[in-house]
Amino acid sequence: MVNPTIQRRRLGIALKRAREQAGMTQDEAAAAIESAASKISRIELGQSGVRPTDLTLLINAYGVPDSVAASMRELAKAGRQRGRWSSYREQLPAWFRTFVDLEGDASEIRSYQAEIIPGTLQTEAYIRAILTSPGIPDEEALDQQVKIRLARQSIIDENTELAYVLSESAIRRMVGGPGTMRDQLAHLVALSHRPNVTIQVLPFAAQTYAVSSFSFVILRFDQDSASDVIYTETFTDADYLDRPDLVRAYTKLWDDLRAAALGPVESRLLIEQLGDPS
Repeated sequence: MVNPTIQRRRLGIALKRAREQAGMTQDEAAAAIESAASKISRIELGQSGVRPTDLTLLINAYGVPDSVAASMRELAKAGRQRGRWSSYREQLPAWFRTFVDLEGDASEIRSYQAEIIPGTLQTEAYIRAILTSPGIPDEEALDQQVKIRLARQSIIDENTELAYVLSESAIRRMVGGPGTMRDQLAHLVALSHRPNVTIQVLPFAAQTYAVSSFSFVILRFDQDSASDVIYTETFTDADYLDRPDLVRAYTKLWDDLRAAALGPVESRLLIEQLGDPS
């Protein structure tokens, strides 16, 4: 059964297309439901559901045909169900729960990481070292966060197509001590042999780009590039971008970074060398 988050995402895409076909702006759509444009944006991104009454008002405002309207109502109903991560409401902020739901339903994930190993590739010791900070108040809370991050790694076994470009600084940065890093790098090498996992390293010596100093993730669903979502994160919040021009810009950046990075085999050899310099 498809996750409620992706159902909301599908509904958001359908509503956005209907709004654009009707020649309406988000402000005009918001006026139809007596709300703010930011609410329309969240609905179209699948970040929040839509009430039945609001959906009816939008359907009427956009002039959606009855057959399409029925499909939208089914998507809205499915999107109101509880997601798989809803039981972790206290452990995960709302802005990140959206990401882990989308991550779990994506058919392809492309991730560029500038400073640390991505969460889906981290060992338990590396996770504990990363999360051991004043932000995690006690051991029980730390254990919960570790459990959640390890659970997210199930996407590797689900054969989701995963591609990563890691800055060389991400694999050189000492996290948790030499032993933790040695095991983490060995884990990366092992994962790089998986048929659905591609890991490339952007070396210090490579041509770099001014915008390569921050991380981002491209999520794709069922090979449909029209539904791609770009995820960027700050310390306390995140952005979910789906405007076609922004998606194209990040996709080009991804292509540039992959072209500048070492190939998968060369990257594996570098990671092996760093993990066992002898």
